Amino acid sequence: MPGTAKYRGRIAPSPTGLLHLGHARTFWIAQQRASKGTLLFRNEDLDQQRSRPEFVAAMLEDLRWLGIAWQGPVINQSERHAFYLDAFRKLLAGGFLYPCMCSRKELAQMSQAPHENDDDEPVYPGTCRPRTCRPAPTALSSRAQSRDLWLSSSYTGSNYRFRVPDGEAVTFIDNHLGAQSFICNADFGDFLVWRRDGVPSYQLACVVDDAAMEITEVVRGRDLLKSTARQILLQRALGLPTPEYYHCKLMADEHGHRLAKRHDSLSLSALRAQGLTPAQVVSQFWSKFPQAAVD
Repeated sequence: MPGTAKYRGRIAPSPTGLLHLGHARTFWIAQQRASKGTLLFRNEDLDQQRSRPEFVAAMLEDLRWLGIAWQGPVINQSERHAFYLDAFRKLLAGGFLYPCMCSRKELAQMSQAPHENDDDEPVYPGTCRPRTCRPAPTALSSRAQSRDLWLSSSYTGSNYRFRVPDGEAVTFIDNHLGAQSFICNADFGDFLVWRRDGVPSYQLACVVDDAAMEITEVVRGRDLLKSTARQILLQRALGLPTPEYYHCKLMADEHGHRLAKRHDSLSLSALRAQGLTPAQVVSQFWSKFPQAAVD
């Protein structure tokens, strides 16, 4: 387990619903991993249609009740658009992106973290893929450029997709699950990084913020293993460091279904209302399901 003062981890909930036991367990593990280092808090509120202030307030209250402590202020992704725009410009100028005009449903999901066997981004069939991507000069000249300037630029009207290197294996050693390898255009394909209305994807925002926060280890669910492969490609393209990764096993309900925000009865808020203590949550519920054993 990491144990130096240089360790920097993060918890990164999305305020699109109430936090459930699975979230709580992942964040608890993140805190244990950062016990001798620093743990930061990132509010992943890019999905403006589903993010709500009441969910932000609830997740902060629930995590504090559970005993999850972090250092520094909450970092809101909704306030960091200029940094994502800067990264987009670099990718575009480097010839890593191409315009795409596909699927409203897919585009609506791109600002959310994908989940394997649920809403993971499918392998792109190449509908808009060119034979090669050309480096493109950018119309925007500085990080200080605003959203309004983006909307008036020559790059509106298209969504942008990252062209993955065909057949290349993206490998990494997970600190919990061991060696991992995913093949480009087999396990995952060209993925979205920017939407025509100026919204960055989960993948791009995550990479930019983890680098800016100097995160040394990312702790999250194993449903994001393919996202890690995508993010490693973005890190390489942007010249950013790759942190270490620790992917937790997922919690499931009594029927074997992965816990999701639709499981209101297993939300931290509901359990608190029933009078449970944080210690009871850890001892009773995390040992109730086979998937919930601390790993």
